[in-house]
Order: sequence, then C-alpha cells, then structure tokens
Amino acid sequence: MVEPGSLGGRVAIVTGGARGLGRAFCLAFAQAGAAVAVADLNFEQAQNTTAQILAKGGDALALPVDVSDETSAQRMAAQTAERWGRIDILVNNAAIYGGLARKPFDAITPEEWDRVMAVNVKGPWLCAKAVSPWMKAQKAGKIINISSATFYSGSANWAHYVTSKGGVIGLTRALAKELGDYGIHVNAIAPGFTLTEASQQLIPNAERYGVERGALKRAEQPEDLVGAALFLASSASDFMTGQTMIVDGGRQFN
Repeated sequence: MVEPGSLGGRVAIVTGGARGLGRAFCLAFAQAGAAVAVADLNFEQAQNTTAQILAKGGDALALPVDVSDETSAQRMAAQTAERWGRIDILVNNAAIYGGLARKPFDAITPEEWDRVMAVNVKGPWLCAKAVSPWMKAQKAGKIINISSATFYSGSANWAHYVTSKGGVIGLTRALAKELGDYGIHVNAIAPGFTLTEASQQLIPNAERYGVERGALKRAEQPEDLVGAALFLASSASDFMTGQTMIVDGGRQFN
C-alpha cells in the first residue's frame, strides 16, 4: 500500500514511464506525494500516464526522451529541474524488452546487440549522468535502476537482454561507490517475469509462465514492484546503497 505523503516535496523522473512497470511507478510515486516527470520515447503514451496522475490531483509532466542519446537525457533533466527546481529521484526503467525476438546468441546481429546495450546499459548511465549535478548540489538523491532476475538464472536465446541486465547491476555498484560522498544512494530492483503488456506479447499464455517455479504460485503484476521502489525512493532506505533487490515471488533465492 502506498503511504500518502511519504514522498511529499520530492521530484521524481521515471524513464519508460508511459506504460508497464514505469506507469505503475509513476502512479505510485504521485500517490505518495511526489511530482513526477513521465519520460518516454512514446510521448503520446507518456501524456496519457500524466493525465491519469493529474486527474487524481497529482503533479506530473510528460517528457519525450531517448535515453540512449546524451542530449535527450540532458534535456530531460533540465526540463524537470526547470519545472520544479530540483531532482530527488531517478528511476532508470526504460529498456528494450517488448518486441525483442528470442534467438540463439550466434544469430544476434552486432547491430541488434549494440541497440540493446545502448538503451539498457548506456541509457541508465546517461540518465544518471544527467541528473547528478542537481543531486550533488542537494547532497541527496535516489537512483533506482531496473535490472532483471533473469540475470541470476540466465535465459537461453536471450543473451543480449540478460547481459544488459547484468550490466545494470555492475553500473549500480560502481555508481554507489562514486556517488556516496554526495549523499546519493544507488540501488537496483530485479523483477521476475512480470505480466506487462510487453510480456504478454512476448510469451504465449504469459499469465501462467513460470508460475509453478515460484514460491507464491501466481503471476507477478507491475504493482508488485511498487513497494520496493517506494522503499528505495524514500528515507526508509537511507543507509542502503549498491544493492539489488530481487522481487520475483520466490522463483529464486540467489
């Protein structure tokens, strides 16, 4: 359950905020009192998520962003700071996932590999780089990177995606060491297979996929990630950094 006011006065950027996990994070942060920049490559869908927040009395701004482009990431941060005067939270959620064909590692083209890495690993780095001046000036900030539990288990015919999500964990640990002196906390969430629109397009009968391997025996929903995100965004996690929280219903206990 979202604690109303628990993020009151905070400003959050959520990349890939237009739908799926990103939309769930945006709605939850707004309900908890944060002003939210809904940043997404699909600006029309970002506007839809923003409209949902505004309709509930929240404060939000839709921003078009290509996280793999440094100029775009910098513009996203500048527009957020111009609107609200600060940046407290960054959720690096944008990633290439839906529509990514599963194929043997030796059938992946260099172009496809590079595109996955550009969005899934370079993107979080560029966005962290873009918000860091404001967080450093404040001597406070929360960066939450979205990895994947598939990094721990591996997944056949998905080498580019699995590798990229491992890179996110490496980036999380490196940034935590580098930014700690500025009061900036950097942590990651590793979701299990979550029943988003993209997942349902990717896997037939997605609502049953892997359910029996979990301890809780039900499909993971986007809302199941909200509690971990709110914890990492709030003062409750102020002595936690460089960590990855696996939220997968007990499919693995690594």
